[in-house]
Amino acid sequence: MPRREPPPLPIPCLCLVTDRRQHPHVPLEDIVDSAVSGGAGLIQLREKDLPASELYALARRLKDAINNRALLFINDRLDIALAARADGVQLGETALPLCAAKAILAATASPGKRLLFARSVHSPQGALHAQAQGADLLTLGSIFPTTSHPGAPTGGLPLIQTAAQAIQIPILAIGGVTPDNIASVITAGASGAAVITAIAASPDPQSATAALSQNMRTAWASRPDNPTHARQQ
Repeated sequence: MPRREPPPLPIPCLCLVTDRRQHPHVPLEDIVDSAVSGGAGLIQLREKDLPASELYALARRLKDAINNRALLFINDRLDIALAARADGVQLGETALPLCAAKAILAATASPGKRLLFARSVHSPQGALHAQAQGADLLTLGSIFPTTSHPGAPTGGLPLIQTAAQAIQIPILAIGGVTPDNIASVITAGASGAAVITAIAASPDPQSATAALSQNMRTAWASRPDNPTHARQQ
């Protein structure tokens, strides 16, 4: 049976990392629908306090809300990603090794099933290690100070520049990314950004996402290493 590949990662990519506590009176699937309508190409379901049954049900609702307009990744839970027919799984830097996760996928998934594997990293060395293990995508941070992790160390734009020069797979910058600075992370070498508060805490998630997406795409179009830009020269 031919391998069924997940949809390709949209590049540049804007990712919403969920946090249902930001809008406790609004269903998370409504926030996700607004974000995707505004230009988010990837949703990472990250609700670590939920028991498995509730997380699975929520993943299925988000899958319906996305309706094939964007990718759905599940944070850390390979079992939920498989059960909910998600497109990928996001593994923390100290989570299950990628080789072990891929072995589980090979042993338990239906023939031809493939997931995209993203790894959270915090250094160029971590980025190189994740790439060597077969990661498809990296989430790199924290880049700027963030309300989600106050006081966490930040690497700034030099962290992106160093990592991007060392690896060949896409990098999403995370940590304090806003419409005002998203262009700078793209210029530094990221292939996109992952955000929580900038979308999830906004009174208008669709407009907030659209502003981030527009600034990201404008910066991407001006990058010399963007293939589309290169063909236009």
